[in-house]
Amino acid sequence: MIALDSNILVHAHREDSLWHASAFECVRNLAEGRAPWGIPWPCLHEFLAVTTHPRIFAPPTPPGKAVDQVEAWLESPRLALLAEDDGYWPGLRDLMMRGRISGPRVHDARVAAICLRHGVDELWTIDRDFSRFPSLRTRNPLSGA
Repeated sequence: MIALDSNILVHAHREDSLWHASAFECVRNLAEGRAPWGIPWPCLHEFLAVTTHPRIFAPPTPPGKAVDQVEAWLESPRLALLAEDDGYWPGLRDLMMRGRISGPRVHDARVAAICLRHGVDELWTIDRDFSRFPSLRTRNPLSGA
């Protein structure tokens, strides 16, 4: 299963992004495809926080439009929403200790632990910080864009 990080979702949504067309195509292909794909819940939360933030985008996405975007993704029949479960903590603890993770990087460790717990084959992201988690394979699908 391929999972998407929030930055791919943001670029797919924001038409003013330099990578909008490529990111939009990536998400559309997954959403309309036959293979299962996933979005970790923390990435949806971050998508909502980033796109509606007035100091990040001028103008920001109105909250109703950001919510509508999430609901459109949720309509994909092959989408799996990935969340913490009872066995999540040992994975997060291990990633944090081995990667010496602290501060804002805890969010990335959380996403990585959720992906690993759900058997994600590859996380699509443009964030190189995920290289701190070698057990999670990542790919930047926008690198040629």
